[in-house]
Amino acid sequence: MDCDVLIVGGGVAGLSLAWRLAPQRAVVLVEAEPMLAYHSSSRSARQMQPSYGPAPIRGLTHRTIAMVKRISERLPAPILMPRPLLTLGTAEEVARLVADNESLTALTHAETMGRSPDLRGEMFEASALDVTAMEVDVPALLEFYRSQAVAAGAVVLTGSPVSGVESSGGRYRVSTGSHTITAGTVVDAAGAWADPVAAQFGARPRGLEPHRRSVAIVSTDKPVDPAGPMVEPADESFYYRPDGGHLLISPCESVPAEPGDAQVVDEDITGLIQRIGEVTTVGISGVVRAWTGLRTQPADGLPVVGFDAEVPGFFWLAGQGGYGIQTSAALATLAAGLITGGAADDDGWLVEALSPQRAGLA
Repeated sequence: MDCDVLIVGGGVAGLSLAWRLAPQRAVVLVEAEPMLAYHSSSRSARQMQPSYGPAPIRGLTHRTIAMVKRISERLPAPILMPRPLLTLGTAEEVARLVADNESLTALTHAETMGRSPDLRGEMFEASALDVTAMEVDVPALLEFYRSQAVAAGAVVLTGSPVSGVESSGGRYRVSTGSHTITAGTVVDAAGAWADPVAAQFGARPRGLEPHRRSVAIVSTDKPVDPAGPMVEPADESFYYRPDGGHLLISPCESVPAEPGDAQVVDEDITGLIQRIGEVTTVGISGVVRAWTGLRTQPADGLPVVGFDAEVPGFFWLAGQGGYGIQTSAALATLAAGLITGGAADDDGWLVEALSPQRAGLA
């Protein structure tokens, strides 16, 4: 099977890139698991938060929200739903957050209680509100990327891990599952496996380390307002938000882990339930279900995107950490532009910030 671009990885990074590339290039996407988006992409908190992350991430998130809103106009149901983010802290913490982030507005204590009346008022002084934050129908977004890529001619293969690589005459010959694929460009969108996959193609690692993070859906004694905000402390040590008639909660742990099928550590969830009981009056009564995903990124916390300067035809699209969903459309557009030579000139600063050759990577 011949193609222009082989994408290794069927999570949000690979699928969104296939969506942007397939109308311009012959694309094959391979995923090692028997289903797409099996790991981190299907285990997210399902949020897009323009105030979350460093400046390059915030810019990509703003772009992605605008793009996904336009996508939704052509679909039977919207992919994005408003879900404001409420960050609690001292008056000093909130002032610092608002000064550093144009998406945030400071609220008084009374305004905060009006937004989230289940809070225990003595546990905070003020808050910062991001009204542009969105809840995401992740399965619908992933299916849009996949279906549009396939409609444009992309071939998507599951159960196809890369098992062998040869390079000759400026093209790669890749054994993957029961297929042999030749391609001029290979994209490493392998998530937690990005560094091991890169090694198969002769590229040096970029220090991409997976960390586990858990999420649970819990039931409550008091009814949950389905339209309530997502709530977090200023130190981002946990969060919770409505999920239908339940709460979605996360202890925001960041524990180094080996690439694999990450599993929940029960103590992380039980400890968080106790903490949420200290700051709210909702009364968590039980765990409906819980899951854990892997957030993979280098030491500086930014994605690694661009051609490898040492390995011809090898392109990195990895290290999105917890930002993969919220930056997906814009980051895929940037990556597709770099691969085809159509990147916007005014994105030079962003290309440099995310470059695999930037200082500080392993």
